[in-house]
Amino acid sequence: MTKTALIADIGGTNARFGIVDQNGTHDLVYMPCQDYTGPAEAAEAYFQKIGIKNKPSIGVIAVAGPVEGDLINFTNISWAFRCSALQQDLQLSALEVMNDFKAVALAVPGISPKLVTKIGGGEIVTNRAIGVIGPGTGLGVASLIWSGSEYVAQPGEGGHVTIAPVNDREYAIFQQLHVKYHHISAERVCSGKGLENLYNAIRVLDNKLDRPDRTAPEISEHAIKGTCEICKETLDLMLGFLGRVSGNLALTIYAQSGVYIAGGIPTKLGDYFSKSRFMEEFQAKGRQRGLMEKIPVFMINHDAIGLLGLEQRAQHLLKTSVQP
Repeated sequence: MTKTALIADIGGTNARFGIVDQNGTHDLVYMPCQDYTGPAEAAEAYFQKIGIKNKPSIGVIAVAGPVEGDLINFTNISWAFRCSALQQDLQLSALEVMNDFKAVALAVPGISPKLVTKIGGGEIVTNRAIGVIGPGTGLGVASLIWSGSEYVAQPGEGGHVTIAPVNDREYAIFQQLHVKYHHISAERVCSGKGLENLYNAIRVLDNKLDRPDRTAPEISEHAIKGTCEICKETLDLMLGFLGRVSGNLALTIYAQSGVYIAGGIPTKLGDYFSKSRFMEEFQAKGRQRGLMEKIPVFMINHDAIGLLGLEQRAQHLLKTSVQP
């Protein structure tokens, strides 16, 4: 019997499941997290949906939250689970759980050039640090450090760093956000929820409460079409903030091998992203602007790139039969 592995990339909105063998991933299914109480229930529903007969023996799961110890709590949904219980419930001989942006980072070193677009900066300096960042429901951040023989993926919680306003308009918006949040993290303004936060803050500031409530996809759509000035300002602000935070990441780890932008939002924006203030904010680091202009920045043109990282890890475990 051929051994297979279950992979799952569980974000704040969707859980993406697939079955991996040595030939790759198949039976890929997206499932709304809100329809299930946790990963075990979602996985069992997935097995029923694809009609699997021989269940996988190994599991590799990425979660949108910190991974420390047996108990896993998600940041943007109410799910929580114990790795030991999940392994038992799914009858897996081995289970590896990682942060979702570690999975994204794992996919970067061998990524196909067809999946990447350069959006600015200089040339890659080989075997140096790489930054990975991307807004979806939340804001994911990770890095890759060269060990001397290979890249090692390092997860982080950089989406929760403090972000600062730099002009009067931003100060006013942040004061409004403080009504709801005691701490304005990057994720509060650089994510799907961040788009909604900014849109609602601007509505209050500009006394335009007659404007309708909008979801993040609706805000992006109206901004791109130019049919709502609040939506356009909101998306422009978010992309500027994303550039600022991405630049902070690049400067902190000195990402001479590049910064890679992932996540469900940027990949859908097309030319709007390339024409935004992202690169200007990325490079606006005062005396280190010259250094920042040399750091290459890439867009990953795949809205679920973490699945490729999970696939690579799952195939390694299947091949070596070593428990993680």
